[in-house]
Amino acid sequence: MLVVHRSESADALVRGLAAVLAVPPADPFARDVVAVPAQGVERWIAQRLSHALGASPGGAPDGVCARVDMPRPGRVLDEAVAAVSDEHAAAVEAWSAGRSAWPLLAVLEEGGTPLDRALAEDGRRMAAVQQLARRLAAYGRARPAMLVDWAAGGCSDGADGEVPEDLRWQVDVWRALRERLGPSPAELLEGACARLRAEPDRVDLPDRLSVYGPTRLSPARLAVLGALAAHREVHLWLHHASPALWDAVAAAPAPRRRRDDVVRRSLHEPLLGSLGRDLLELQQLLRLHGLAGPPPGDEGPGAPAPAAVEHRDEHLPPERELPGVEDADRTLLQRLQRALARDEVPADPPPPAPGDRSVRLHSCHGRVRQVEVLREAVLGLLADDPTLEPRDVLVLCPDVEAFAPLVAATFGAGSVEEGSVEDGAPGPGAAAGGHPVRHLRVRVADRAPRRENPLLQVLAQVLDLVGSRVPATAVLDLAGHPAVRRRFRLDDDALERLRGWVVAAGVRWGLDADHRAGWGLGGLRQGTWRAGLDRLLLGVAVEGLPAAADPAATADVGGTGGADLVLGGAVPLDDVDSSDVALAGSLAELVDRLDAVVHLLAGRRDASSWAAALEDAVLRLAAPEPDGPWQAAQLHRELAGAAEGASDALLGAADVRVLLADLLVGRPTRAGFRTGAMTVCTLVPMRSVPSRVVVLLGLDDGAFPRRSAVDGDDLLVRDPWTGEHDPRSEDRQLLLDAVAAAGDHLLVLVTGADERTGADVPPAVPVDELLDALDRTATVPGGRVRDVIRTTHPLQPFDARVFRTPAAGRAPGDPGDASSSGSPAPRPFSFDTGALAAARAAAGPRRPPRPVLAAPLPARPPAAEVSLADLRSFLLHPVRAFWRQRLEVSVVRPDEEPDDALPLDPDGLERWALAQRLLDRRVAGDDVADLLAVELHRGDLPPGPLGERYLRGVGGEVEAVVRASEAERALPPGAVDVDADLGP
Repeated sequence: MLVVHRSESADALVRGLAAVLAVPPADPFARDVVAVPAQGVERWIAQRLSHALGASPGGAPDGVCARVDMPRPGRVLDEAVAAVSDEHAAAVEAWSAGRSAWPLLAVLEEGGTPLDRALAEDGRRMAAVQQLARRLAAYGRARPAMLVDWAAGGCSDGADGEVPEDLRWQVDVWRALRERLGPSPAELLEGACARLRAEPDRVDLPDRLSVYGPTRLSPARLAVLGALAAHREVHLWLHHASPALWDAVAAAPAPRRRRDDVVRRSLHEPLLGSLGRDLLELQQLLRLHGLAGPPPGDEGPGAPAPAAVEHRDEHLPPERELPGVEDADRTLLQRLQRALARDEVPADPPPPAPGDRSVRLHSCHGRVRQVEVLREAVLGLLADDPTLEPRDVLVLCPDVEAFAPLVAATFGAGSVEEGSVEDGAPGPGAAAGGHPVRHLRVRVADRAPRRENPLLQVLAQVLDLVGSRVPATAVLDLAGHPAVRRRFRLDDDALERLRGWVVAAGVRWGLDADHRAGWGLGGLRQGTWRAGLDRLLLGVAVEGLPAAADPAATADVGGTGGADLVLGGAVPLDDVDSSDVALAGSLAELVDRLDAVVHLLAGRRDASSWAAALEDAVLRLAAPEPDGPWQAAQLHRELAGAAEGASDALLGAADVRVLLADLLVGRPTRAGFRTGAMTVCTLVPMRSVPSRVVVLLGLDDGAFPRRSAVDGDDLLVRDPWTGEHDPRSEDRQLLLDAVAAAGDHLLVLVTGADERTGADVPPAVPVDELLDALDRTATVPGGRVRDVIRTTHPLQPFDARVFRTPAAGRAPGDPGDASSSGSPAPRPFSFDTGALAAARAAAGPRRPPRPVLAAPLPARPPAAEVSLADLRSFLLHPVRAFWRQRLEVSVVRPDEEPDDALPLDPDGLERWALAQRLLDRRVAGDDVADLLAVELHRGDLPPGPLGERYLRGVGGEVEAVVRASEAERALPPGAVDVDADLGP
């Protein structure tokens, strides 16, 4: 029997689930299975069930949820098919998208398909194969009848049509793949379902099975679910925002093709049709499969035979229903949820109640400002409601990877890499003045595994470097990674020193001249890492030479010493002290190991060899944390898992990047959710989980709903059927689930203005549709609801408008206006005392700038000696030397930043510096040929003949100055007395 439980309230669903599980099974040791869609939902259900289940007399809750397994629905249903027979198990495994990609690659390499060009390029090759493997797997789940027809020699699209002519190559590829793998699960589906009905004990599942919170189940998996329900008690728990929508779908025919749907066009509340298509189509699919009533009425060709399964559905009313309460006494959020539940648009809606802050839209300048406003808005809600706790706040964000560093910087210094901003940790968000956010616990969940394991981060960086030009900035970024710093014993000062050396040595890109051959510059050594290292190591050697070196030892040396030597085709770097020897060695070792890694990972090899080589490469460059041996173990496990089942096909580095892409994307664990802190995650893991405060962060146009390129070779996209997957439709359903899950407050933060130009930025289309629905839910004399709930924030957090004196009757810092009908939009607000001090200073009288030092520095003991380098630095640039030597502050100039591009057109300042350097040495008596040779090997000039021609031009100008000044320089030197007042 299949029972469909539906409710607008997830709390009501879990109460119903608890009531079902509270009935003990016949076998006291039997487990219960509740299939859930995501980790966050799993954690929430487990916590809620622990408050309802127990073994104590009288059914008292024990606070433990035990013997309840919560796998994913797809895994449960696929394992049920695999349990039917060895043939079914082999088919399920072999035809999975991950495993079938390898034999599919062999099929495609035989040629004759539109993918031949893509297969000839590394990277595109594996990407094309994986995309096709996923597409064929989707065909089997969405249109099993189509693949059955293909296997029989037909070319049907699964209904009454034929596969378009330009896509029939996929039929031939699928048949060739079938010859290698055997019958597909789609062909075995009907037999598997019949076997499950006839022999229910073949599958290791309890007599009671629940599937919680799905919004989309494919026809193949619905068929398996129906077969399991023939002899089991199967419960389907649906978080459905609208009973009226359910009734409307039940009263209309259930179409096979999406374009034939009439329900969405007949709804009164347009937001339901725009956002709720996924659940609407799930209900239609249930009817088409005979798992929900009434019968579909218009099956059409290709429709599945309805399962002979007893079924019923029940509506569980939410606990928070407010019978008899007038709209005027409901909050704006409650009115919106009621309008969605009833599919109604009020004829004459009353205005929002005074002080209603249940729905707020915050318009900001960019992502950084959104997170700053999020901080203040959450603090305002916590300050206003003592019963509200951080655990009651759920922040949903489409792009958590982009926002996680901003959350860390704004809320505190806790480690987002490990998932949380800990309670009481002072940091950037808790600046001078004591921002109260430092007491707010925040947890960023749902991040990529490489954010948790530093070795996986290094793996991602190594994969980016292999096959690249190995630019200077990328290598410095790698050197700055904590795991690489541990391996080579690099601290912050060392990294700064390395950066200066890279700039001074003229390193741009390329390991050496041979490495540059792949870009047509094989004969050019200038600006490579090898050339820069030679300059650095020669600088170490020259620094250690005795004052009277034997001239015979430098037979290949031009110039007179130091930075004017040309030794073995390199000019020694003069910015190297004797104390830098160990650091120079560390850099040389890092570059040598990177060179070895790049050569190790060059060429093509099979997936298993790639896994071993990548593990070796990462451990050559990085060291795990002292207390983190699990990091190396996880690296080994993940790489071995990616290569499991792979064929002996030879892959290039670009193919491996594609192969490992899924390893480096978000895959959250249940431990990251509902830990008592404010949770920040994507919209999927906590979908439909109720929270008193739901915040939608970053719902910007272009970011939401997600933009997915249309796959023109996908049959399912050409003519979509009911229930087939659409990423944009899924995102819209997630937004509807979030609105329905909000208890007391719904906050939406968007970019409303460009942070650079200030130009208005329109909201994402679903957000605008949500605002339209709010406009229909309440009225505002002379305006719209969206104008009353919208707060437009200034660009800067220290803008004076943020700290204006509030209106009468409102406390300072109150985040919302006591808005009644016709009231102005709420003003910005802030709890940041540091920003308040800045705002006051900006609004106060202008004062002349203070001196750098208010008082003389404490005297230092006299130095026993002053190094020549320090004396030279002071004489060349006294101010910079004072800051660096006395205040220990480094001032980084723009020309001291690494540059990955070879110099092609030096500017006027660089031309002047070169000319001044040549003039100084020529006046000192150095030979012009030696000087030109030195400059050619510094790495600062344009490469090859361009540099030679440029140098000859500057050299000619210098020689003209030298000849013109010969008479003056021939005068004998004289002594001149100079009186200088150096002060007290």
